[in-house]
Amino acid sequence: MKCLVTGGNVRVLGKAAHSLSRIGDELYLEPLEDGLSLRTVNASRSAFACFLFAPLFFQHYQAARPPQAQPPRCKVLMKSFLAVFRSLAALEKTVERCCISLSPGSGRLVVQLHCKHGVTKTHNLAFQECESLQAIFDLAACPHLLRAQARVLVEAVSPFSPALSEVTLGVSRGRRVVFRSYLEEDTDAAKAMMTEMSLSEEEFQQLQAREGASITFCLKEFRGLLSFAESANLPLNIHFDVPGRPAIFTIEDSLLDGHFVLATLSESDLCAQEPCPQDQGAHSAMHLDDFANDDIDSYMIAMETTVCDRAATAPRTPSPLSEEEEAELNMVPGTPPLKKFRSLFFGSILAPAEPPSEPNPVLAEDSEGEG
Repeated sequence: MKCLVTGGNVRVLGKAAHSLSRIGDELYLEPLEDGLSLRTVNASRSAFACFLFAPLFFQHYQAARPPQAQPPRCKVLMKSFLAVFRSLAALEKTVERCCISLSPGSGRLVVQLHCKHGVTKTHNLAFQECESLQAIFDLAACPHLLRAQARVLVEAVSPFSPALSEVTLGVSRGRRVVFRSYLEEDTDAAKAMMTEMSLSEEEFQQLQAREGASITFCLKEFRGLLSFAESANLPLNIHFDVPGRPAIFTIEDSLLDGHFVLATLSESDLCAQEPCPQDQGAHSAMHLDDFANDDIDSYMIAMETTVCDRAATAPRTPSPLSEEEEAELNMVPGTPPLKKFRSLFFGSILAPAEPPSEPNPVLAEDSEGEG
């Protein structure tokens, strides 16, 4: 694989890397005929992000050599790739073109920055060959859709504290879109600060949602996509269903597409936040996590492999998390505990080389580490 990025598109590529770094610690690169795909997933498997850069985005793009060969797939450490594009301002001022090449035989992902005055910076990043990281979702299955310019949404979430983990998005009376801070059950209401921002219907290019519809999701990942969409001057689409079903955030352009799939709080967890009318200071009982109730038929993060003519393995019920594992997951910055969010990932998919027209995902055990 070899591609060449020139001009302002170098900064766009770097901005995409910064946006993905808000979610995962590993970056999956997959050269496709449709373009170069950059993907990541967070440690708790509750957030997935993907950018697909079309061939026209590059001055030169070659997915594989020879063309009929299978394009290589790899994953690198996010911090290693991000170090190449650390300063976006410097990229825009000094870098004239960026060359990215990947050869499975070399064991290195080579990123060259050709700067002004004949300076060339070469970064050799160690990579690991891997399977394809995919998110299976259906936008048509989401009855609610909000579409607005990114700057409008950036201004809406700017008053919220950077330390806030989750935010609730809903449609209130009068078809006003409301962003409201979400607090944990054990938060002291007397010391907590509640923030709410309300937007009129006129601020949206499209508002297709019933009054009362709402979801709660992670603010950190949402801000990452907003930052990219604002810099690219692109509108943002928000597709969502009932609480507990993943929300899908998309941006579209002739040169690139972006998809962020974020888990949302289930209905029972949202009800637990509301105090009883008889005792406003009382805390609701905690709801235990029940993986058996997770809806993963249409939405899941999956690792796909191109093993030919192999039948999918039988479903396996995930084992309960130990206290140590749950504590480790809770330490992931910006990621809520698994006891609240329904995980989007439960294993790998072993799919035939030619998938059927109507895919029916089957859960299976991880076949290559966690991505």
